[in-house]
Amino acid sequence: MLPQLFHIGSFWLGTYGVLVALGVLLGLTVAARFARLQGVQPEDAWNLGILAIFSAVVGAKLLLLVDDFSWYLEHPGDIFSLATLRAGGVFYGGLIAAVAASAWYIRRHRMPLLSTCDAFAPGIALGHAIGRIGCFTAGCCYGKPTSLPWGVVFTNPMAREISGTPLGIRLHPTQLYESGIEFANFLILVWLIKHKRSDGQVIGAYMFLYGVARYFLEFLRDDPERGSLFGNALTGTQFISILLVIAGGALWMRRKKAAPRAAAIPAR
Repeated sequence: MLPQLFHIGSFWLGTYGVLVALGVLLGLTVAARFARLQGVQPEDAWNLGILAIFSAVVGAKLLLLVDDFSWYLEHPGDIFSLATLRAGGVFYGGLIAAVAASAWYIRRHRMPLLSTCDAFAPGIALGHAIGRIGCFTAGCCYGKPTSLPWGVVFTNPMAREISGTPLGIRLHPTQLYESGIEFANFLILVWLIKHKRSDGQVIGAYMFLYGVARYFLEFLRDDPERGSLFGNALTGTQFISILLVIAGGALWMRRKKAAPRAAAIPAR
């Protein structure tokens, strides 16, 4: 729809990058606020968030390469091509890498694991919701052809160049579907973090809700960057979604009461 926010000579600023940066900033701000309310040092929350973001970028790119391994094996020069560098990558690759790096940081700094994850869950949902709007502007993560009246037609040649987006065809706006779901998840999680009965319940709810939504959204996606498993019975993303639902459900059903909170750390 609008891959370039503005263009001056040979320099252009991508709308996708701007919206992702905005989502990251707002998501981190929300996470730091909830972390403070749960007695976690704001500095630790910001450092953890920055580490998670860096890990997510690397992980998303790596899973993109894994999912399209056969293509990149035949075209190794494309690994460092402009299209690959500009691609957002695969969200779940970023999620897995961010979780692994965050677990290391939390353990190293002796932060409360589940309550810290709870504090970050609403910010993750908010940042992802804004980032998916960026996907819509760039044309990536596009949906299958549809005759529904709210289908969208991409016409910018840059969308095809960067993401292989079909032009002139009415498609499901899967980016906006997912963005709407994540905005709804954000509101649910903000309410839940104030009413949770056990540590881990908020991040568990996010994993469950997003896993279910993403599993079914995969049936409407038409971009080829998610891999396939079990004779094309599932995409790689659907398999990870199932694991998320199981893990999130297990966290949600924990009966251990939330630990008493230390006094909230005042803002500086």
